[in-house]
Amino acid sequence: MYRTHTCGELRLSNLSEMVTLAGWVQRVRNLGGMTFIDLRDRYGITQLVVDDASSEEVKACASSLGREYVIQATGSVLERSSKNNKIPTGEIEIAVKELRILNVADTPPFTIEDNTDGGDDLRMRYRYLDLRRNPLKNALMLRHRMAQVTRNFLSGENFMEIETPYMINSTPEGARDFLVPSRLNPGKFYALPQSPQTFKQLLMVAGYDRYFQIVRCFRDEDLRADRQPEFTQIDCEMSFVEQEDVLNIFERFAKTLFKDVLGVEFDYDFPRMSWHEAMEKYGSDKPDIRFGMEFCNISDEVNGKDFVVFDSAEYVGAIVAEGCASYTRKQIDSLTDFVKRPQVGAKGLVWIRIDEAGIKSSIDKFYTADELAAIAAKCGAKVGDLILILAGEKKHTLSALNVLRLEMGDRLGLRDPKKFAPLWVVDFPLLEWDEETQRFYAMHHPFTSPKPEDVQYMDSDPGRVRANAYDFCCNGVEVGGGSVRIFDSQLQQKMFNLLGFTPEQAEAQFGFLMNAFKFGAPPHAGIAFGFDRFCSLFGGSESIRDYIAFPKNNQGRDVMVDSPTSIDPAQLVDLGIKMVENNQ
Repeated sequence: MYRTHTCGELRLSNLSEMVTLAGWVQRVRNLGGMTFIDLRDRYGITQLVVDDASSEEVKACASSLGREYVIQATGSVLERSSKNNKIPTGEIEIAVKELRILNVADTPPFTIEDNTDGGDDLRMRYRYLDLRRNPLKNALMLRHRMAQVTRNFLSGENFMEIETPYMINSTPEGARDFLVPSRLNPGKFYALPQSPQTFKQLLMVAGYDRYFQIVRCFRDEDLRADRQPEFTQIDCEMSFVEQEDVLNIFERFAKTLFKDVLGVEFDYDFPRMSWHEAMEKYGSDKPDIRFGMEFCNISDEVNGKDFVVFDSAEYVGAIVAEGCASYTRKQIDSLTDFVKRPQVGAKGLVWIRIDEAGIKSSIDKFYTADELAAIAAKCGAKVGDLILILAGEKKHTLSALNVLRLEMGDRLGLRDPKKFAPLWVVDFPLLEWDEETQRFYAMHHPFTSPKPEDVQYMDSDPGRVRANAYDFCCNGVEVGGGSVRIFDSQLQQKMFNLLGFTPEQAEAQFGFLMNAFKFGAPPHAGIAFGFDRFCSLFGGSESIRDYIAFPKNNQGRDVMVDSPTSIDPAQLVDLGIKMVENNQ
């Protein structure tokens, strides 16, 4: 036996016990007559003591230790004379009787500390060392706990965990697929699933009325802080349910996660907001409602005053930054520079300040004090507030105003990561029009059902049709989303027609599903939560990378194992693949 206890286990109740610990050397402090060794494993740190009473063999071994050596120590538990209240084992130490080096270690390329000196690239290259640090250990422990609670809750609700295939057919709609060539079927390719969508619907046809899995999914898309090419979903589907049933059960699921993992309880129903309301008030379909600062459309109030910026704009929107009338010119210039960045794309920023001296604005020459006061009244601004205004094409301006609102929320400390404000966003458009390709695309996916009352508009006014779809959002993050599915073959065919699928294309890509529907498909609906995002939300981070043991970097590379990499030419020959130069 290498150990009798872990390094985070011993307390004063273990005094005088003879114990054996094993782990990694965190640090060694040689004080002449005494040597202190901090021994670490994933459970914690325990202090070892080698002193004059120790054998010469133990002293010699202790003097040879380096950082991250793997050792085994046997000794008795003593009460520390100088206690450390920062760690759970800080009241005891081990008087070492036997000490053995199990494995030596090279000096790590960065310090294995909570606040390390290693940069992102270096830590990604030595990810197995980075995983020894407490921040990543705690992140993975949180992920494990959330997975446990998820399985327990869904199993308790009669959901069955069923695995679906990883090698499937390619569906060009949506993000790019990762493709896998088939050696046994020359010229043919599998695709890695972007989601188990069609398979979980087939499980409903098969009669498994409550399905879930915590499943790996794959998308070949540009990366950012909350995206990885391979990611994990909590994937769920139910038969004989309507939207209300799904929202009710998965609101209970979310509340259970918050309570059991974080100790956060909600004694109210989560708010529900239509997609249209979310866009008009927040410029986002995943609004952060931890704070107010809702948009105010002031287009009617500002038009016709010979200020060409407003007169030529499709939309003029404002937010009120409470208590910010004292902002200096430098602070306002900083905000102006912020909104003019390419990532935001606004052409400028207009402001109105309301203080004890009156009302002032960057557009004083175009608007009288009374007209500015009317704008302030429309926005609900009071003395001490600062109104920030953007103008332009409506869709783009709503998006820019959303970014400005979130920036002000950050600057004013209104986005506490330990405060949670969940909500459901519902009634999304079924379709969205793409000007470049001059066609409709499914806002969610081709199997999303339209609202029954809107089916009548699918031929005459497709853009008016609302989807029977819903997103679970929290703190400005889309954590999950789903929809009631189409289970009628004729309605599904109408949807394919709207999306520009020819009958042959629809048959080639989804014929197996359409054929299954002919054998009695039940009404069904589902939802999928981004598990990595859920974990990062609970952990208070904007990046999902720390909650994945071995993530890719921003270029989709795993620099630790040097992946992706070139393939042996013999393997390409086996697959019937010839490499050609890509000049794009």
